[in-house]
Amino acid sequence: MLELSGSAIQNCDGVNRRNVLRVGSVALGGLTLPQLLRAEARAAETTPTAKRPARRAVIQVWLAGGPSHIDMYDLKPNAPAEFRGEFQEIPTSVPGIRISEHLPLQARIMDQLAVVRSATHTNAGHGMGAQWMLTGYQPTIEVNDNIYPACGAVVSRLQGPNQDGMPAYVNLPRRLNLGNAAYLGASYNPFSPDNDPNSDGFNVRNLKLPGRVSTDRLSRRHDLLGDLDTLRRDVDSKGDIAGLDKFYREAVEMITSDRAVRAFDIHREDPKLRDQYGRNDLGQSCLLARRLVEAGVTYVTIQAGGGWDTHGDNFAQLKKGLLPRYDQAVAALITDINARGMTDEVLVISMGEFGRTPRINGGAGRDHWPGAMSVLYAGGGLKMGQMVGTTDARAEYPTTKAASPGCVLSTMYHALGLDYRHVFYDQGRRPLNVLSEGRPIEDLI
Repeated sequence: MLELSGSAIQNCDGVNRRNVLRVGSVALGGLTLPQLLRAEARAAETTPTAKRPARRAVIQVWLAGGPSHIDMYDLKPNAPAEFRGEFQEIPTSVPGIRISEHLPLQARIMDQLAVVRSATHTNAGHGMGAQWMLTGYQPTIEVNDNIYPACGAVVSRLQGPNQDGMPAYVNLPRRLNLGNAAYLGASYNPFSPDNDPNSDGFNVRNLKLPGRVSTDRLSRRHDLLGDLDTLRRDVDSKGDIAGLDKFYREAVEMITSDRAVRAFDIHREDPKLRDQYGRNDLGQSCLLARRLVEAGVTYVTIQAGGGWDTHGDNFAQLKKGLLPRYDQAVAALITDINARGMTDEVLVISMGEFGRTPRINGGAGRDHWPGAMSVLYAGGGLKMGQMVGTTDARAEYPTTKAASPGCVLSTMYHALGLDYRHVFYDQGRRPLNVLSEGRPIEDLI
């Protein structure tokens, strides 16, 4: 049985979200097609019209919980003490741009970064805010799974992997909450190792055949599955078989080739380089993401180094753990990508579901704040070395160049060469654009 699973992650709402996809695979010895997979495996019928340059890829660092923009990239040193907080600004490699003292490594490479300080929306709930930022659609209810497809699933549908034998869309180290494909079908859900790459025993259990199943036996069973499916095609009015065909074909390619096994083998990396990324789940996930896009994965989303929901002791949490790990991992990732000549091919984007309240609460923390947030971009052929947009004197709302979730994501799609206006159809045959609104941020393109 091939199992793609994710562990539950709890935020301050007290909501556990767990999404598990189990595939009873004929290729691995069974003959059942689970109803869950069949119900979800409906691919959209329209054909993508946009063509993108070869091997473009995205690494998305998802800061679940909501990072504090006013303590990272949009400090307000002249604001009253109850807003500005404890941190100081430091200069960067770009004259006139200053960021938090606890991001010194990113400050050194500011010429390779661009920060949009004026991202904004209106939903302060973790789940709904995350769905909005990850899909470009504003949900109207709190749900445990995607109503609309996550951006990684959209890229998987429109483009697929950059290399045969590799998954198109990967989550590290585990499945991302609200990172699924929704009506696009289960074959566009993310692949995940469901294991910490910082662990000495890190491995990906779904990339090897069981010892009792040979490659020849796998091939015969896969052929049998195709023969059985042929019997049902005339009555398959929902497109289930097409989605299953793609899913099984890609699964078989992955487990019969050693390309994916090699790409996920982080132990092949120089220990000194691993140290540069940081020996923690975030650092090693970023390094693994670089390995994966280099091997042919198109979209990697990283959710590691969590704890950004800093309702209490915001400053202690940030300076003692969150910011040093984040600074080291992101700076190492961007430096490594550039050193390998992949700057224009790979876009790094870092964000969360919202920012934090500029006013400090009674517990020395900051609460949920969607009114303003910062989004970091690097590479992808975009214009670097700049801050885009401004917020008011207390970092509460944008004053120039406000950027909606649609603007943030359409910029990413633009960097990939994909049409963010492309139309899909859901299960009810309703036409739905990739994004409901927004256009690429002009200062970046």
